[in-house]
Amino acid sequence: MKQRELEQVIQEKGLTAPRVTPSDVEQNIVEEHFFVASDAIQHSNSVHVVPEHAPEGGWKLGSTQALTFCVLVLRNGFTVTGESSCASLENFDAEIGRKIARQNAVSKIWPLMGYELKSKLPQ
Repeated sequence: MKQRELEQVIQEKGLTAPRVTPSDVEQNIVEEHFFVASDAIQHSNSVHVVPEHAPEGGWKLGSTQALTFCVLVLRNGFTVTGESSCASLENFDAEIGRKIARQNAVSKIWPLMGYELKSKLPQ
């Protein structure tokens, strides 16, 4: 069940105790950054380590062209990341990659905000 569907069920059941909502999570995000690993690899500051057992020819971009990262910056400056990749470069779609990477990053925010909320509730 998707978060929006779950939120609707919670509201329909009248559950009103303090909790983290999808809106709370979204409002906590102040910046979103996306990049494909191959772009970062080609950056002048990137470091490349090729293990001794790697095939001849050194490093190649290959599947890193289908590995998408999402970096979300939260209100307090903390960052979370999400990733998405596909097995075949032929299936790579940048928009889909960004959506999946963002979903994976957002899923890391829930426990952080849940912990913060629990810390504020009476014991």
